[in-house]
Formats: sequence, C-alpha cells, structure tokens
Amino acid sequence: MAVAVAMAPIQIWVRGRRWWYLFPPGSDPQGITPAMMIGYMANNVLPLRAGEVVRVYVVARRWNASVGAAARSHPFWTTLATLIVERVLDSLIVVLILAVLVLVVPVPRFLQVAALVVLAIDLSGVTLLVALVAAPQICARFITRLVGRWPSLQRRALTAFDTFVHGLDGIRTPSHVVPLIGWTVLVWLAPAFAAWTVLMALDLQLPLAAPWSVLAFVGLGVSIPSAPGYIGTFHFFAKTALALFGVSDAAGVGYALLFHASQILPVTLIGWLYLLRENMSLGDAARARARVEPGAAG
Repeated sequence: MAVAVAMAPIQIWVRGRRWWYLFPPGSDPQGITPAMMIGYMANNVLPLRAGEVVRVYVVARRWNASVGAAARSHPFWTTLATLIVERVLDSLIVVLILAVLVLVVPVPRFLQVAALVVLAIDLSGVTLLVALVAAPQICARFITRLVGRWPSLQRRALTAFDTFVHGLDGIRTPSHVVPLIGWTVLVWLAPAFAAWTVLMALDLQLPLAAPWSVLAFVGLGVSIPSAPGYIGTFHFFAKTALALFGVSDAAGVGYALLFHASQILPVTLIGWLYLLRENMSLGDAARARARVEPGAAG
C-alpha cells in the first residue's frame, strides 16, 4: 500500500512530463507539475472534471507572468489545445486496452458499447483536429462568416483560433514523437503498477490482465463528468473489473476503496500545498479566461 500511495504523485509527474511535449516547440510553458497536481486535486474536490480548466489556468497564468506585456500572446488557448489533444490521446489508449482485453476476458456488453461510443467521439475529435491543422484557412473563413456581423467578436474569435491551431504544433513536431510515445507508455504503466500493488496488498493473486482491466474500466467510467473524486463511479467500475476474475463483491469493493484512497488522498494533499504556494484559490479558476487571456473581458 505504501508503494501504491507513492505511485500516485509519480503518475501525475509523469503525465506532466508528457504534457510538456504536447506544447509547440520553443514555447517553454511554466508550472507544468504544479498545474497537474492542482488540476487533479481540483478534480477530486470539484464536480464535472473542473480541474481540467484549473490546470489550464495555472499554466496560462504562469506563462503570462513569465513574458513581457509586449510579447504576450494568448497562452490560454494554446494550453487548451494541448489539453484537448491529451484527452483524445488518453481516450484512444483506453479504447485500445479494452480492445485487447476483449480477446482475453469477457468484457461486459455495456462496456463494449460504451467503448465504441468513446471511440466514435475520439475519431470525430481527431478528424476535427486534423482539419484544423490541414486546412486552417477554410476554418478561419467559416469563423469569419459565422461572426462577421460583430467585428470585435470576430477579431477575438480569429485570434483565439490562430492561437489554438498553434497549440497543436507540439503533436506534429517530429522531434516530439518519440518522447511522446515513451512518456505515454509510462503514463499507463505507472497506474497499472499501482493497481497491481494494491492487488498484492490484499493478497489477490490475479493474472496480469486484472490491473489493466481495472485501469480500462475505471478510465472509461470516469471519462464521463461525475461527482468530485469520481466517488461511486470509480468504485463501481473497479469492482466490475475484478468480478471478471472471480473476485467477490465484498473483496472487489474493498479493493476499490483502498485503491481509490491510495491515489486520491496523496494527490489532493500535494495539490493543496501547490495551490497555497501559487497564492491562489480554486475560485480564481472560474475567472480563468478573464485573468489570463488578454482582452477576454473586453
């Protein structure tokens, strides 16, 4: 259990290292690790995955503070673009793991259907991102026609669009491909190892597919906005995953409670410490765009 607890912040740090390579070359975003810790802490205490907006805010605020006023661009939109790419990438990995598990264990039908729905959404997202990168002029003309009657809104929309497209440069930079693949592998190996250590702590001698089933089921379940800390959702899907390997409901719930606590509590504590060091409150994130996007409030 001590190893599982230690793995929780390590996982977030690994995710932060991968996130850095999603940014455009030369952008050098500031505060990646604090932003990740604060964002995941916010997910644990706020509903509807609000921590995603919080970590975009933290990075964008630091980024704005690190450059002169004349050099400021719109880091909010650049950071948001990298976050969307990260979410799509992770969703595709979850679907891939489930696809492999279908060949090994009897995955429930409702999860297979859910995986297909997520895959359809991911493919739509990938198609949209490719369109933005391959034909930005066409997309810009569409925005111009859509809001052409409001010149001020049109300027802001086109500026946000240009910055958002620039935020996609990281994923298509050749020098970023290998590090992205390497860190993505570690992003999923780390929680799988943590899930396995909790199985060992409870003396549940299960095959290697078990911790990956837990990750895939939970990953699919928490992809839907839910209660703070994924309470209930996390436990249901973790228990369902272990049931495939003959684990009783009582043992499955016990495992889910321990695994959830080992990952949620240390990250929440460290996230709060980072939040205090940033001299900010979670309420600040609600005004993220107005605080970090120049002209957003105008």
